[in-house]
Parts: sequence; structure tokens; C-alpha cells
Amino acid sequence: METAWFETRRANWTDAEHLAAAHVDSIRSIGARFYTAEIVDDWCDTLTDDVYVRAMQRGEVFHIAVGTGADMPGVLGFASHRVDGTQHRTAVYVRGAAARRGVGSAVFRSAEAEAIAAGARTIHVAASLAAVEFYRSNGFSEVRRGEHRLRSGRELACVFMRKRLER
Repeated sequence: METAWFETRRANWTDAEHLAAAHVDSIRSIGARFYTAEIVDDWCDTLTDDVYVRAMQRGEVFHIAVGTGADMPGVLGFASHRVDGTQHRTAVYVRGAAARRGVGSAVFRSAEAEAIAAGARTIHVAASLAAVEFYRSNGFSEVRRGEHRLRSGRELACVFMRKRLER
């Protein structure tokens, strides 16, 4: 998909460094409004290129938005689709400078199409507090509130959400 200032495409392993940078930027610029500095640091600490390469090797698919203009070049954000057991899952992260400009919804639509093509009837997300409204606006409903355990052992408050998919 192409727009005037960004285009979306499927990511590959050569994008791993840029996925990590966009992910960290999203957490530090948007997530920091909802979580303590310690949580933000722990959340970001393990986000290295290898995380995305290994995820792709396990079958996770990433869709990225890439800026086409000089004012905002590089990876602006991404969405992923993976299957955990019998559950189709997603995650969406957008750089703070590109937030609320259609980037997240565009990459999510690509990940959602990937899930539908893989036979998903529903898609799930453990939404950060920063992303709950984004997911609601993209058709998700709250299942329950809880915590996601970071690799450091700290608990990250989140909202477990689900979207029923149309084929």
C-alpha cells in the first residue's frame, strides 16, 4: 500500500535493525507517558536486531511502514502476525513522530490480512496502556486487564484484547 508520505511492505531480516529502532522509539516516546522509567527501560533493554530475526525464523511476519519523504525517512512503524499455539496474535508499534497519522492502522491492516489468509477467525493482542484506544479504533474489544511479564521479571500492566475477523 502506498500513501503520499509512506508506503507499507513486508519486512525481511535486513530490516531487523530498523524494526528494533522503531520499537524502542515507540516505547520511549509513547509508552513513557503510561509507564515508569524503570518499566520503559526494562521493556527496551532486550530489543536487539536478533529478536526480530529469530521471530521471523519462527514464522512471525512483520509489515512495516517506510517514510518516502526527506522529512520522515526510515521505518516509521510495524505490525506483526504470529501464531502462538492456536491463537493468532498481533502487535503494532509506531514511532512517536509518526503517531496518529495512519501509519499504525495501515500496517495493522496488512498484518490482519496475513492472519485472515492463515485461517484466523480472531486475532489477539496484549495491548499496552498506551495502545488500548488504537486497538479499540481498529475493532478490538477488551477481554480482561492483567499484566505481561517482561524478561526482567517486572510486570507491565496491559489489556488483553480480541478482534473477530471477517473472511
